[in-house]
Amino acid sequence: MKVIIDTNGLMIPVQFKVDIFVELSRLGYDEFMVPQAVVDELQILIKRYKGNHKMAANVALSLCDRCMILDAKGVADDVIVQLAEDNGAAVLTNDVGLRSRLDQKHISVIQLRQKNRLEITV
Repeated sequence: MKVIIDTNGLMIPVQFKVDIFVELSRLGYDEFMVPQAVVDELQILIKRYKGNHKMAANVALSLCDRCMILDAKGVADDVIVQLAEDNGAAVLTNDVGLRSRLDQKHISVIQLRQKNRLEITV
């Protein structure tokens, strides 16, 4: 199954010490995708942030190497919604606004629960 990973989803390993790839595999996902818009956003965050936030963004960018990078640019949330619809993919995100948009389109959302595991919401 396919999953698109949002910027904050890629930052979960540093912020909460959760291996997102192990958790996504446990949930049945085996195809990890990241839009170029998310990669671009992470590069901006690396320049803007300091300390732990900068480290989380750096680790998130390095985790993109384990994913298929989709050539989709624009506003990250807009790109993610469109790609999820086009590819029949779920989305890993903790972003409340994005989750709401995905819920309206009946796209599966994977989010962090109890700061120690990922869970699917439909």
